[in-house]
Amino acid sequence: QVQLVESGGGLVQAGGSLRLSCQSSGRTFSNWAMGWFRQAPGKERDFVAAISWNGVRTRYADSVEGRFTISRDNAKNAVYLQLNSLKPEDTAVYYCASRRWISTMEGEYDYWGQGTQVTVSS
Repeated sequence: QVQLVESGGGLVQAGGSLRLSCQSSGRTFSNWAMGWFRQAPGKERDFVAAISWNGVRTRYADSVEGRFTISRDNAKNAVYLQLNSLKPEDTAVYYCASRRWISTMEGEYDYWGQGTQVTVSS
């Protein structure tokens, strides 16, 4: 059974940084692309970043380009999201997800974690 477990969320002031982690188990991690999505209160879940199975390709939402960085360590079965220059509008629950090929489309991901809360105070 595939499991994705996020961690690293918390409360941070505007301008601060956080590093989110997503630990995968249950299948060969290096075969799968990974994505990060987020959902703010009262809003739909939105794409944040994605990375290909080998880490060569990455994609970012315009709203986070240049501030967030996605990376992965296949030896540790983990994907990371470095969040820098955080803004109050980055406040959301952040989810990691997996699928075979890199994608920005939520509906194309087949496994999801439970999410980790990121709160940015002004």
